[in-house]
Amino acid sequence: MKHLDIAVGMSGGVDSSVAAALLKEQGNRVVGVTMKLWDGPASRTGGRHGCYGPGEEEDIEDARQVAAKLGIPFYVIDLSAEYRSEVLDYFRSEYRLGRTPNPCSRCNRMVKFGTLVKKAHEHGITFDYFATGHYAKVERVESDGRYVLKKAKDPGKDQSYFLALLSQEQLACSLFPLGDRTKGEVRDLAVGFGLAVARKQDSQDFVDSEFKISADMQNPGPILDRRGHEIGRHSGIGHHTIGQRKGLGISSDRPLYVTEIDPARNAIIVGERSEVFGDILVARDLNWIAVDRLSTPKKVKARIRYRHQEAAALVQPLRETEVVVHFEEPQMAITPGQTVVFYDQGTVLGGGIIDRTKE
Repeated sequence: MKHLDIAVGMSGGVDSSVAAALLKEQGNRVVGVTMKLWDGPASRTGGRHGCYGPGEEEDIEDARQVAAKLGIPFYVIDLSAEYRSEVLDYFRSEYRLGRTPNPCSRCNRMVKFGTLVKKAHEHGITFDYFATGHYAKVERVESDGRYVLKKAKDPGKDQSYFLALLSQEQLACSLFPLGDRTKGEVRDLAVGFGLAVARKQDSQDFVDSEFKISADMQNPGPILDRRGHEIGRHSGIGHHTIGQRKGLGISSDRPLYVTEIDPARNAIIVGERSEVFGDILVARDLNWIAVDRLSTPKKVKARIRYRHQEAAALVQPLRETEVVVHFEEPQMAITPGQTVVFYDQGTVLGGGIIDRTKE
């Protein structure tokens, strides 16, 4: 078997650490690369960290120690400016439009599998493949040469949803060593490899307080019922999302949910639970993986957020850059800005960004 030159994106967590250990054990030439994203003051907080936040230095140190244990080179690449531009600034813009963007999908395509790989090469790090600790699979279809993204073995940890916006070029040089492992197996492997992070808690997906509490996001406005009556006040539309019930700061004799965010009026509209359900969405910024494009309607299973149970739907081309999705059953809290991913059995057909809930 041919040995490969592989850079592993190491976060300091157990998954990426085991991915690096497995690839090294197989005889490959492995180097570890870690993104430095946080550009604020450092703090040694302990406990559970997010992908972006003041505890980053602890995670970088954990990754460094794992690399030393494995005997592989280790590099830290500062991508704080790129992360701010591609993720944080994008988020602020989306929130001002009343949308709820997905950080991981955006970061994976633009930063982790994009700028990190590019800058690693520019730093003189030699590798042919980029590996991460994501739970997913990538395979090449011999008949047409396309690379396809598939679900992981562990349904509770499958992260194909977060990778659905990766391009063919990115998938072609990506490796996911944990795709056929369960989380329990990965923990056991970490113990067997003698890694100090074996029992480390999983990171949170994202820490968004840095930009949600920034001054330009604090723009109070009304909370309105369906008749347009003001029943409360919010501190900024970026603090709320479709389907939210808790934390609204309003009193009512029945549960009320966010049903709409109106940036033009800087208003949050609330209603009863039944009003949060819908059966149509329009998606844009499409990324097709298993097919070159969608030219005819296709039955799929669609996922409208990470923890959403996939639902049967018909996806149809609407315009050159959009599709309309009709669900067989109404879905709760279809949220503009979130990623929608289309599955055909265990394969990712493609994905896009939810634009609106009307054709």
